[in-house]
Amino acid sequence: MQKDSKKINLWTAMSFLIFIVYLLFLVYPIFQVFIQAMFVDGHFSLANFSTFFSKRYYSETLWNSFKVSTTATIFALIVGSLLAYLFSMYQFKGKKLLQICIIIASMSAPFVGAYSWILLLGRQGVITKFLMNTLHFPQIDIYGFGGIVLVFTLQLFPLVFLYVSGAFKSIDSSVLEAAESMGSTSFDRMVKVILPLLTPTLLAAALLVFMRAFSDFGTPMLIGEGYRTFPVLIYKEFISEVGGNAAFASSLAIIAITIALAIFLIQKYVANQFSFSMNSLHPIQPKQLTGFKQALVYIVVFGTVFIAVLPQLYLTYTSFLKTSGMVFVPGYSLDSYRIAFDRMGSAILNTIRIPLMALVIVVIFATIISYLAVRKKNFFTSMIDSLSMIPYIVPGTVFGIAFITSFNTGVFGTGFLAITGTAFIMVMSLSVRRLPYTIRSSVASLLQISPSIEEAAESLGSSRLNTFMKVTVPMMMSGVISGAILSWVTMISELSTSILLYNVKTKTMTVAIYTEVLRGNYGVAAALSTILMVLTIASLLLFMKVSKSDSITL
Repeated sequence: MQKDSKKINLWTAMSFLIFIVYLLFLVYPIFQVFIQAMFVDGHFSLANFSTFFSKRYYSETLWNSFKVSTTATIFALIVGSLLAYLFSMYQFKGKKLLQICIIIASMSAPFVGAYSWILLLGRQGVITKFLMNTLHFPQIDIYGFGGIVLVFTLQLFPLVFLYVSGAFKSIDSSVLEAAESMGSTSFDRMVKVILPLLTPTLLAAALLVFMRAFSDFGTPMLIGEGYRTFPVLIYKEFISEVGGNAAFASSLAIIAITIALAIFLIQKYVANQFSFSMNSLHPIQPKQLTGFKQALVYIVVFGTVFIAVLPQLYLTYTSFLKTSGMVFVPGYSLDSYRIAFDRMGSAILNTIRIPLMALVIVVIFATIISYLAVRKKNFFTSMIDSLSMIPYIVPGTVFGIAFITSFNTGVFGTGFLAITGTAFIMVMSLSVRRLPYTIRSSVASLLQISPSIEEAAESLGSSRLNTFMKVTVPMMMSGVISGAILSWVTMISELSTSILLYNVKTKTMTVAIYTEVLRGNYGVAAALSTILMVLTIASLLLFMKVSKSDSITL
């Protein structure tokens, strides 16, 4: 009896420890933002919110974010779903290479894509000059609403592709065969059979795409050129208020959190209306095409992927060009890489060091939280699981403001955890923000493991902790690794939070790329972007080798 009590206390202690961490690094920072926004000179006041809603400038900015995020989400759903359909239904060469290219297009920092498209389609861009000088096209305007939507679509459709590709593997081919035997055409099967089956997945992908687009500030900052979006407004208001009254920036952060939460709850409600389970006994087998249909599939697939990776390809090319000030000159050189390693060597090291420390925390916490949420389900563990999803909907800029506000002078101004400007605050911000990816993947993996396996181990004399470490963890490791690689790749391409939290000693490659672009050091920025791309590719290839899989899905 005493032995059982110790076992129970072990999981209780773990639950309590995780809850304390969430209180310190999630609940407390957001609470501090609320306090700062709603209390002016020590008195409760809604003046900041009144200012926001009374001025058209701010409401228009918010509406701009909705327009650009919604439009990008729609286009990303169309492109990503179409590619997933073609990959799942038809056989063609180069699938593995194309999938790696698609993921690379997604995992690079969004503002890097914006910078690349400026080099390609900007006023002095390579494609722009060719179209104007050779084909006598009118001036192309890549800036503003259209440019932001283009970058977001090409950046985010791979997420839809990964989600939908995973869903296609759960569709039983007998369902499609039954529809075909009843005289249903390919188009009818797509609309009346496949699309309804994919609806829950599409809703989940749409939420992720919308939230990524809504919270990004690097892309509109570089390519928006006057087209104001909400994250840029929050960032600028906070930066301009440093050293003074930051209450208005905090009120904007609260509005962003409220909007994100509302969208999340609406998506969850709608998704529950369409929720069902699928069990694929006979997975869909890709068909071999010939003639015109085969050519059309190749054109669509390779054409889309080429456009998506074109920015990275061109950045890699420009990284080897000679530069003179802000312009590229004829000839090739490795000077950009030499300067990048000489001046930004610490940033390259930080991009590996800081996310790696965060990843260790993410893997440990995700494994324990997923086990508690599935195997030890009660009110307390369900609350922890719910807390873990909050970072999923909080914009990165808001997180940065919350952490600076909370830990500049320590918890409640006591000096305890006064970590602003340290590597530790970067590690914790990345851990808390990217933890949901690994948790959700780990939970999905654990749900597929029958509890009877653990019960059998315990009946043979294994303790619960020993069973967890030697039976459960190894069996759920595929889900943990899958989520961890997504967390890792998003960590090394993180900008929106890091741009607020970094200092000279903790600058990462994404921050360095952003600052070099603003300074006009395009060659160095291209070299750093290429190094980041190589790091991403290496991570994905390592994942495929460890998981012994030729494909990656979510």
